[in-house]
Amino acid sequence: MANWEGVSEFVAVAERESFTSAAQKLATSVAQISRRVANLEERLAVKLLNRTTRKVSLTEAGQLYYQQCKLLVEGLEIAELAVTQMQSTPKGLLKVTAPVTYGERQLAPLLHQFLKLYPQVELDLMLTNQKLDLIDSGVDVAIRLGRLEDSSLVAKKLSQRQLYVCASPKYIEHSGEPHTLSELTNHQCLVGGFEHWRFKENGRPRSVRVNGRIKCNSGLALLDAAKQSIGLVQLPEYYVSEDLESGELVEVLSDYRDDKEGIWALYPQNRNLSSKVRLLVEFLSEQLD
Repeated sequence: MANWEGVSEFVAVAERESFTSAAQKLATSVAQISRRVANLEERLAVKLLNRTTRKVSLTEAGQLYYQQCKLLVEGLEIAELAVTQMQSTPKGLLKVTAPVTYGERQLAPLLHQFLKLYPQVELDLMLTNQKLDLIDSGVDVAIRLGRLEDSSLVAKKLSQRQLYVCASPKYIEHSGEPHTLSELTNHQCLVGGFEHWRFKENGRPRSVRVNGRIKCNSGLALLDAAKQSIGLVQLPEYYVSEDLESGELVEVLSDYRDDKEGIWALYPQNRNLSSKVRLLVEFLSEQLD
């Protein structure tokens, strides 16, 4: 126990750059914080903090020690939280955001099942194709599709999606079927939010810029245009699987089909991850796997 003494206090001071703020965080006195950090420095025989009347900063040794101790403190808090929440019932408001169509078709029914399992949980579901800032908007979990941008958020892979290029049999009869990526320039391509379609050619990813008479940020609208024989469309399987099965649409350029993309749950890095968020992510991972 002696080896642990002062570590939590030191980490709090390093994060807050203030003995007073650290004392407030740990609900103790400034004198207690100062005494335990001083004892820690004495035991280690090294100066960890530079102290002035205006500022507290880490020494070189303090910076190294902080990086290691931070992980230990976070691990201890996570372990304690996990134990205390084992028997706790999740409750309270859960704010979730997801893309519109995926949210309507795939996510909402699962969230409703989750609510039936945990009656004390309330749901605020925001369906939008804009990527909300989780911190600013107070969102607990964001469902994102495809390739992720670098961020400080924690990402949990829930499932995968496959993109298909499709057309109606009538469109192919009238305009012909493309067999190579270069032939796309000769076709009406129904453009979504991105003007590039993704493929894999000779084992390597390839992005192809497409053009057409219609540009729309609604996958359902593009799907309808494809079914009405206006052009080719590239959409995930949850848009087109039923129409491919029925024959109302047919896949083209299957030899150039890109690798599957991830479906992710994103949430802020938070050592005090709530039980309702943890359980929701686990539930979605099991249901979508």
